[in-house]
Amino acid sequence: MSDIFERVSRPRRLPDEIASSILEAISRGDLQAGDRLPTEMDLSDQFGVARTVVREAISLLKFDGVITARQGVGAFVSEASSRRSFRISPSCFAKRQQLVKLLALRTSVQADAAAVAAQCRSEEQLAAMAAALQRFADSMGGGMDAAEVRVDAEAAFYRAIAEASDNEYFVEFIQMIDAKLMENLRSVVVKNAMVSEIGDRVQAEHDEVFVAIRDRDGERARTATRRHYEHAARRLADRSGIETV
Repeated sequence: MSDIFERVSRPRRLPDEIASSILEAISRGDLQAGDRLPTEMDLSDQFGVARTVVREAISLLKFDGVITARQGVGAFVSEASSRRSFRISPSCFAKRQQLVKLLALRTSVQADAAAVAAQCRSEEQLAAMAAALQRFADSMGGGMDAAEVRVDAEAAFYRAIAEASDNEYFVEFIQMIDAKLMENLRSVVVKNAMVSEIGDRVQAEHDEVFVAIRDRDGERARTATRRHYEHAARRLADRSGIETV
């Protein structure tokens, strides 16, 4: 009776859900720069939530610069150039083209972090990478539980690399993207990890990255990391079952 159910994602807060829905409407072009949002009462009715929830969602979007409030007039969609934060909309995970773009961004950032880490890493940080790789290797084979361990060990390996870059912005940006990927596609990632031939190939890719960082070869670390993430992106996009346009 094992492996019947998939991992349950932690539900998001209602204001975050409302903010994401409004962002999706902006991404689709249903709402454009300069358009006025419906009133709090109208949004409350449309979403079926209390006005306080809508008010908090609007506050989140105001803080990010997505929405601008005009006293006594209403809330309006801001120009894209005035936005102050980078948000990943759930719509990114609904279409293959959007997902591929996000994965390409993650690949570039992680590859650059690996190149810097090869030059900056300490022996202690290298040991943390080695420990994560050992957990990955020890979990080879097995079912869903072992695959979960491999997924988490892989994340720990590349997080240790980002931390070794001595650049907190690499760390924060990569964690943000990976958190969104796991929130939306963890079951797909785990299923990929359960395929034995993929696991062997991935382990070899990780080993290449580790050796390059151990040898303080920044360009080789960049190339090896990029190669792994490009392969991982292809596997993830191919198996996600999302729209193709």
